[in-house]
This record gives sequence, structure tokens and C-alpha cells, in this order.
Amino acid sequence: MRRIAGLLVVPLLLLSTAACGGGDDKGSDSAQMKNGVPAITKGAKFGEEPTVSKGKGDPPKELKVEVLSEGKGPALKKGDAAQVNYLGQVWDGSEPFDKSFGRPAPFDLTIGAGAVIKGWDQGLEGKKVGSRVELVIPPELGYGPQGSGDKIKPNATLVFVVDIVKGTSIPASAKGKEVPQDDKDLPKIGTNTDGKEVSVAVPKDATPPAKLVSNYVLEGDGAVVKESDSVVVRFNGKTWKDDKTFESTYATDSSVTWPLSQMSVKGLKDGIVGKKLGSRVLLVIPPGDGFGDKEQGTIPANSTLVFSLDILAVM
Repeated sequence: MRRIAGLLVVPLLLLSTAACGGGDDKGSDSAQMKNGVPAITKGAKFGEEPTVSKGKGDPPKELKVEVLSEGKGPALKKGDAAQVNYLGQVWDGSEPFDKSFGRPAPFDLTIGAGAVIKGWDQGLEGKKVGSRVELVIPPELGYGPQGSGDKIKPNATLVFVVDIVKGTSIPASAKGKEVPQDDKDLPKIGTNTDGKEVSVAVPKDATPPAKLVSNYVLEGDGAVVKESDSVVVRFNGKTWKDDKTFESTYATDSSVTWPLSQMSVKGLKDGIVGKKLGSRVLLVIPPGDGFGDKEQGTIPANSTLVFSLDILAVM
């Protein structure tokens, strides 16, 4: 099943399959190379949309990382949330199969979380914020023998130019003032702050609420979240009826970044907006504010969703 984290917002390129949006700018038809990677033929500076030449000869068999310009920010480490702009092209191609340059917001990812192709996780770790990096990714660290869509053929070598716009270290847990959980008809949420899985106990004989519930469990002292923010969260999500976890970020010891303006689940957006950064929140989302009468993987139709959700950072 596709992870629920990818269902909650508008699907993005690297979470599953490549988008089919080719760019308007075509790369040079001549096979220009520089330091063993396809050369940038236009837009060479950080922040500019690049054009990339075709690769010349056989592509490298191992991941190749070329720092085109090094930034002055901190080096990205595993678990950091990052925002990047990118352009992706196949080794023997002359135009991009996808890009984020020109979009309203950069692409969000968590370094080392496994939500993007392996070549990205390995190639971006240790690189400084403000850097422009070119990645040449062999098939086994990309989309492998299956390829992706019409643009990326099986066993394709990929070339990415990536601008690292922002990086943020993410705390392991929310750490705020504990708020009493007095309503016996609502789920009880664990209050541990050690970064380990947070328990969610759904009451057995209670009727799920008909309206959205968004209550503090730990109330942080950070800024109030706005609808225009991208939030970095850790969560444990259950269905009310069977008290069964459908996904937990604790299973992969990772966080996810949600651009709230792209959030497709109304109850999640409404439950997060207005809450303080650094908080843990209980969310109970009725079907009308969740997935409604549509089944989503292991989530049955007309399910009430229950979340323990830590709001850890704003990007």
C-alpha cells in the first residue's frame, strides 16, 4: 500500500513515480561534459533554472555527486527536513522529465527517511544548505528495472541538478506543557517525550464524535501554525472502529513534511492550523473531513481517523 503520508497531500514526483511534465527549455543537443557529469548549458547559478546537456558515453555505474557551488549553511544530516529545487533528466535525454523550478514552493523531503529514491538520500546527506549539487544516479539507486512512467525507461541512469534551499534539524518529540485528557469518550494519547512511539488508546464503547476534534496533549510555546506553512510532523494514525494503526512514522523513525496548502484531507489541515509549534495534538477526524466513503488501502470507507500528531518544525 502507498503510505498514508503520500495520500494526505498532492502527490509529488519522488514519492512514487515521476511526473510527466517536461520543461520548456531543452538542453544542448551536443554531448557536453564537465568533471564527468553532463554540463549545465544555461542557468548555471544557484536559484536559476538550469538546462543540462546529454550525457556522453557510458554513464557511471556508481552514484556520482558533483558539488557545482558550495553553500555556507549547515551540512544536511540524516533526519533533517530539507527544501530543494531540482531538475531531473535521463542520462541520454535532452529535456527534463520533471522539475520544481518555477513552481510556487520548493520540494520537501526528510534526509535518509526513504521517501525519495536512494540516490537522493545518499547524495544529499552531508551537503551544505545553499549548495547546488549535480547527481548522476545509477538504476539501482533510482527506479531500477521497472522505470517510472513514460519518461523514465527501465534501467535508466538519472541526472539531477539540485539546489538545497533550506535545511532544518528536527527534534525527536514535542515537548510542551501537559494538558489534562479528561474526556473519557475521547482517545487517550501518550505523553512520552523520548522520541519513541506515542500510544493511542481508542475507547472501546464510545461513539466517535461527529465533528472534528483537535486538542492539545502537550502544548508547546512556538509560533501559531498558518495555512501557508509547511509543517514537519511525526504521527501515529489509527482507525476508530478497530483501534488499528494504519501508519506510524515511528515505524521508520522518521518525520514527514506536509505543505498545508496542498493538504487533501480537510480534517488534518483544519486540525493543525492555529496550533502552536512544538505541540502534540489529538486529532479525531470524522469521515466527512477525512476520506469519506472511499477506501484508502487498509483504511475502510467511512472511517473515523485518530491521530497523535507532533508538530515539530515549520519550513
